[in-house]
Amino acid sequence: MTVVALDRIDIKILNELQQNAGLTNVELAARVNLSPSPCLTRVKNLERLGVIDRRITILHASMLGLGVTAFIQVRLEKQVQNSLDNFTRAIDRMEQVMECYLMTGDSDYLLRVLASDIDDLEDLIVNKLSRISGVSSIKSNLALKKISHKTVLPIDTTRPVQIRPCQSMARYGGAKAKYEATALPARSEHGVTFGLSHADEPAVGAS
Repeated sequence: MTVVALDRIDIKILNELQQNAGLTNVELAARVNLSPSPCLTRVKNLERLGVIDRRITILHASMLGLGVTAFIQVRLEKQVQNSLDNFTRAIDRMEQVMECYLMTGDSDYLLRVLASDIDDLEDLIVNKLSRISGVSSIKSNLALKKISHKTVLPIDTTRPVQIRPCQSMARYGGAKAKYEATALPARSEHGVTFGLSHADEPAVGAS
């Protein structure tokens, strides 16, 4: 597999775009001490390599009525490929799920979700997440206050970075593990917990 080295200028371009993706090419070129044409060529190459995934606008969630952040742990009855694929497709259709990670440890997935209020969160868990085929347990924890939220990756500008481009990547990163997982019984801990036993109807409780 071909290894591509990003030099100091490439990394400076990435850091500038992480801070402000709305920079024009002329503005970006001035900040990294390049003329516009070679700067644009470097940006296009970074996009071609997939280092620049996409450019987005970050909105203020609470100002738009999304004031509840929750982290939800999901466990499947069995972590086999069909169940993993089915869960991924279902999660992909839920706009309130901001991030989803396939995990090691007690849970199979960790989700970060945004909701307008507790009722909205309950609806997401009971009427959407719990109805995904193969889900055996769901446990949620509410975030009381955002302490830190960064979108800028800590790229070291003092040394080159080597990347290995790949033709395709899984939606939520890397290869999916294949192993058997036993069901996790519903339980209540500190915070608001929604417990689901795969043998029972969805149950909602608070400690």
